[in-house]
Order: sequence, then structure tokens, then C-alpha cells
Amino acid sequence: MLIGEVARHSGVSARMLRHYDALGLVRPTGRTTGGYREYSAEDVRRIFHVESLRSLGLSLKQIGRALQDPAFTPSALVSDLIRWTEDRLERERELLGRLRAIDAAAPAGWQDVLRVVELMQGLDSASAARRQQTVLAGPDAATVPAELLADAVLGEPDPVVAGALRWALARSGGDAMATLAAGVRAEDVAVRRRAVRAIAALPGTPAAAAALADALGDPDATVRGHAALALGRRGAHAAVPALVRMVVEGWNDVEAAEVLGALSKDQGQDQDQDHDREPARADRILTALADELARPTADSATRIRLTQALLELPGATARDTLRHLAHDDDPAVALVASAFSAVLDKRAPHETRGGPGA
Repeated sequence: MLIGEVARHSGVSARMLRHYDALGLVRPTGRTTGGYREYSAEDVRRIFHVESLRSLGLSLKQIGRALQDPAFTPSALVSDLIRWTEDRLERERELLGRLRAIDAAAPAGWQDVLRVVELMQGLDSASAARRQQTVLAGPDAATVPAELLADAVLGEPDPVVAGALRWALARSGGDAMATLAAGVRAEDVAVRRRAVRAIAALPGTPAAAAALADALGDPDATVRGHAALALGRRGAHAAVPALVRMVVEGWNDVEAAEVLGALSKDQGQDQDQDHDREPARADRILTALADELARPTADSATRIRLTQALLELPGATARDTLRHLAHDDDPAVALVASAFSAVLDKRAPHETRGGPGA
């Protein structure tokens, strides 16, 4: 076949076929009497081999080596191609993210575009000080795309810079919950921790509550803890088991006990429909703490933390429990319970009159 016919059948332009000939990739085995290139069936098969390898991203030089060297093995080259392709895709994803961030900012002109680009460059700096300065001295938070700040929060390893980013994200007023909720489900535990802390700093919304509720089942104690504290402070009694577990494990146990105390005093936020048949929430929280105190596996330090948590609970039942613990077989627990029982006894008259300010 002549070059024009080969081009029509193969889909490779005549110009590219001449280029292959010049490089020695596919040289026609014959010439007509007029000197025109004439391709055999084997030449056409080689053309398709070249095009197949080009589709994998090989350069023409690599293709030549692959076709000419019988000892050439593809495994190393394919591994390199995979790595190069992954790198290229990552760069393209970063570019796509930047373009979306600029689009979300709804720029009125090129100056707005340049400000967002400058912000992104500052947040990508290797210097934590520059990243923090970019957040604090950058454009007004309301003009910064919330998704951009959320992405930065999830990837920020420096706690000071992360705090500044959470502050800016809360001020932005934008909706970044989709990005943060995805962070809660990330494989990297550090990303999940950042996501939960960022959600906790935002105003309470159903989407935020749903994401925090998902985090209560996280295998990482820090993720569970931040989620439980945030939900508990918002009056969600679903956080009680996780808060009790925090007291048991000793992770932010003082804060957890304070939130349990606040939840015990809150009887009106999400009452069960059949609340007359259900014990009061304070009693349920007290029961959860008492069950942990009664566990045979609970060591002295754990039982002391649980006893301290009882001090935060209102009502006579907590006082009765502490009086009982004042005679505990563990002297350390008994001493703590006795001291706290005295504190609650002094507090009791104020509670009877309706508490301070009644």
C-alpha cells in the first residue's frame, strides 16, 4: 500500500508516517518504480504496534527501544509510566482545585483572581509563619472561598496555623461542610482530627451534627473526643456514651465531665416522646458513670476520675452516690468521694431554692 492508503486505513497522518520513517520506527519495505513508499502488511502491523505503545504514554524514543531490543522488558518502564501518570494527575487535580476556588470566589475582575491566587500561594508556603500571616493578613474572610480554607485546614500540620485557619473559616460564612465531612471519612487520622476540630468551630447545623455523629464511631480516641465534646456542648445526648468513655480513658476527662454536667441539667432539648416513662437524663448519665465505677476491671485512677465526674451532676442522687462511695474499699476513692460529698451538701440548699440567681 502507498502512504496515502496506509494513512486512510490506520488513522495515522502521512506526515506522521514520514516522521516514523525518518526516526527508523516504521520504514516501508518497498518503493514503487516512481520512488514512492510502499508498505507491506508487516509494516502496517508495526504502525499499529507503535500507536498502541503511544497510547500508553511512551515517547517515540522509548517505543523504538521497545521494538528494536529483544531483551527489553516492559515491567520497569510500565512502573515508571504509572508513577509519571500519577504525578501528572495529581498536578492536574491541584490545578482543578485552584480553578474551582477561583470560580467559587466569583471574581469581578482580574485583581480578584490575583488576590485568590496570592492567597493560595501563601497557604502553600513551606514556612508556617508565612502561612499564618497569609491567613491573618490576607483578604477579608468573607471574600475567601470557604472550600479553599477547608482544604487548607485539612492539610495544615502546624497547630497555630490550623487555629488561624479555623478562625478564618468560621468568619467566612461559606458552606464548607461537604469538604469537612469528607475529611471526617479520610483514611489519614490526622486529617480526620483536623476535620472534626474545624466542624466543632463552626455554627451548629444539621449537616455539622451529622458529620460529628459519624465521628463518634471513629477508632481514634482524639477524633471521638472532639466530636463528643462538640455535640455535647450543643445539647446532643447521643454524645453521652463517648463522653463517659473519655472520663474512663482519661482523655480530656475534666472537659468531658463538665459537658456531662451541663447535659444533666438540660432536660428540654431533645426529650423522648414518651419521657414520662423514661428516667431523667441526669439519672441516665449517673447510671452510666455508676456502671463504669462498678466494673471489676476499673483501676483506682479510673474510679477516681469517675467519682470526680459525679461532682458535676445535679440532684440528690449524685450526692447519695458520693456518700456511698465515701465508704468504698479503695481508700483513695473513698477520700475523694467524702470530700466531694461535703461540697455537694453545702451546695444543696442553693439547689433547693432554685440555685444561684433564683
